[in-house]
Amino acid sequence: MTIDRIVMAFAGTMILASLALSQVHSQYWLFVTAVVGANVLQAAFTRFCPLALILKKIGSRPGAAFE
Repeated sequence: MTIDRIVMAFAGTMILASLALSQVHSQYWLFVTAVVGANVLQAAFTRFCPLALILKKIGSRPGAAFE
């Protein structure tokens, strides 16, 4: 699996988990959704993603978006 796909899967998982936790525990979990969404948006324009840097350092295959 490439870095791009791992990043998208991680972002989607975090968004869905925080939405579920906001319904079960506290509305403050929605801040996680906002942070992940903002990070995905800024990564679309700047091509900078902290998770992609970590994945690159541990040896994951690069993709088209985060080389």
